[in-house]
Amino acid sequence: MRIPRVLLWPVFLSLGCGAGANGSSTDGPGHGGAAGSGQDAATPGSDAATIGPAGNPNGSCSAGVPTKGNPADVSNPTSVVGTGTPASCTFSLLAAAVTKGGVITFSCGSGPVTIPITATMNLPTNKNTVIDGGNKITLDGGHAVQILNFNSANFQVNNNGLTLQHIAFVNAKSMPTNMIPTAPAPCSQGYDDGQGGALFMRDGNLTVIDCIFTGNQAAPLGPDTGGGAIYIEGSKNGAVIVGSTFTNNSGANAGAVGSLYAELDIYNSLFTSNTATGHDANNDDASMCSVINNGQNEIGSGGNGGAIYGDGNSFNITLCGDAVLNNAAGTKAFGGGLFFTSDDMMGVLTITDTTMTGNTGGSWTNATSGAQNVGTAIGVNAKSITVTNSTLQGVP
Repeated sequence: MRIPRVLLWPVFLSLGCGAGANGSSTDGPGHGGAAGSGQDAATPGSDAATIGPAGNPNGSCSAGVPTKGNPADVSNPTSVVGTGTPASCTFSLLAAAVTKGGVITFSCGSGPVTIPITATMNLPTNKNTVIDGGNKITLDGGHAVQILNFNSANFQVNNNGLTLQHIAFVNAKSMPTNMIPTAPAPCSQGYDDGQGGALFMRDGNLTVIDCIFTGNQAAPLGPDTGGGAIYIEGSKNGAVIVGSTFTNNSGANAGAVGSLYAELDIYNSLFTSNTATGHDANNDDASMCSVINNGQNEIGSGGNGGAIYGDGNSFNITLCGDAVLNNAAGTKAFGGGLFFTSDDMMGVLTITDTTMTGNTGGSWTNATSGAQNVGTAIGVNAKSITVTNSTLQGVP
């Protein structure tokens, strides 16, 4: 997104899951198989046990969650990871199940467990995948690897996708490699890749229900990268997020959840202490930078969307029953709580039963119709904005 140049003049400083039947990763329950061993085995006493329940504890969407936000049926799993003990739930078995796709559940014993993730798991893009942790499973990236990747070559055509439910993702880290050509500031610094600390999706549809994302990190600097927990782009149906929690995630833009040409519908979820770590937003300005990157004279290195970020044409963002608290955009950047720019001014922003307070960063409201002031936590260009029964910082 290219911020209109007039918006770059102000200086805004930011402060500061259901166990399946016995069986390894095989076609359905009851097939047995030797349990894996080694350092990739799950360990008892996961982070999920200490993080607590997911979702907004102090509110909900009064209209209810639509059918598309209901949990998937996992009663007949394609693969069950584990044979009933923590030690049997290994990364290798989980990776094999993810490669296969379909419905994945876990049998790791009666208590919560953490599975160390030692390499990014690539999801099939030609079928639907469901991963259900039964409120017992935490996947831990060890501050070293992105956990899941769904990467279709197309754009907004795929009907397949991923459902994540009753599971936690912690300490994942996307490792960018495509560095922006070296040039002095204000030319853009950082990376063109590295999106999605825990999950990157291209041309797939996403559903997230009752999940926890904490301590995940995307590329730290760059004008068009980010998504500390999740980044989804070119999705036909976008992302539906229900009753989930995002804490202490970070990325150049989109500290928690980022979308590019992908609708975001978020219900009964909590976003707190997420950070966009870039700075100076972004723009295309040949008078300030002579170096070409992505076909433009890019200036600025991100920082938009401390919690939530959306960019692209003709897609909508809906927040209902959410709490967006104490998130931060980067220095001289925008949208501590929400950054949403509909580049063709056809996107609709709807905020209902939502609290958005304590966020830091620059802000603006530009809408053809509807609300003309959504406060100091949001930067938005939209066709229309509707705000109902919500508390937005900076709005009387």
